Amino acid sequence: MGSEISKQIQRRKDVLREAKVLRDLIETCGTQFPGCDYCCLDRKNWMNGLDPEKLPLFKIVWPGTHDSATNKIGIRFMSRPFAQCQSLSIYDQLVGGTRVFDIRVQEDRRVCHGILATYSVDVVLNDIKKFLGETKSEIIILEVRTEFGHQDPPEFDQYLVDQLGEYLIGQDECVFCKTIADLLPKRVICVWKPRNSPKPQAGGPLWSEGYLKDDWINTDLPSTKFDSNMKHLGEQPPASMRKYFYRVENTVTPQADNPVVCVKPVTNRIHGYARLFISRCFSKGLTERLQIFSTDFIDGDFIDACIGLTCARIEGKA
Repeated sequence: MGSEISKQIQRRKDVLREAKVLRDLIETCGTQFPGCDYCCLDRKNWMNGLDPEKLPLFKIVWPGTHDSATNKIGIRFMSRPFAQCQSLSIYDQLVGGTRVFDIRVQEDRRVCHGILATYSVDVVLNDIKKFLGETKSEIIILEVRTEFGHQDPPEFDQYLVDQLGEYLIGQDECVFCKTIADLLPKRVICVWKPRNSPKPQAGGPLWSEGYLKDDWINTDLPSTKFDSNMKHLGEQPPASMRKYFYRVENTVTPQADNPVVCVKPVTNRIHGYARLFISRCFSKGLTERLQIFSTDFIDGDFIDACIGLTCARIEGKA
């Protein structure tokens, strides 16, 4: 018992120490970067506002969400706080400017996060189709994967094609150098990551898992995750030279052996340091490598930071 108490005391000290590291970085390095003062007036149509003919995919800093469809997961006030990573629906995230989604599914096509489930993936796809019908130039990256510990939904690849077929941008490495205008009227890059079912093939309507990469680590320590993100980003080639999307997740994860196991108070340890991360990318010469930037509980400030950096790239300032 005594050793466990000591362990938790040390754990709390580690969290406070790492939080101080990031606060000190803000004081010494700041959060300034080209485009940091950008304020988007129409986040619903922000890609269209940047001129689709002048915006190649590799120049976009894509604002994304982690465990995107968890706004109604579990039971409110009971199990939900342990699995909820977003408070907004997929449609509201799209209207707010989010363009990359992380959807986990289980055998019955319900969205899930670990052992907790929520609504059918139909809700997600209907939200996406509603948004696409209301806009004309917004491109979406939709990652759908079978959650760990679950089996693939039967014939799910065909289901995705049936639901999104008219919008799907087929698997083609030439896409990475094209502008948004080149891809229209197609609007969705759908990455399907099954566990046991056949993987999407080259030339098909769906993209395989190798086209969306990240280097996720399981930690609740904010500076540890911040430094890991920076390290792995530094190991990537510039986005203009890649034939895959690379994601950095500005999140930390509750740990089972820690008293604080609700998502929001844990992920808040790093949530406010997204602009610091972009600023440090500039300091380290890594800005051209940043591509997909994801978070829990996405907000307008996070999205504006991504759009602002995208604008700076278009203008040759970044």
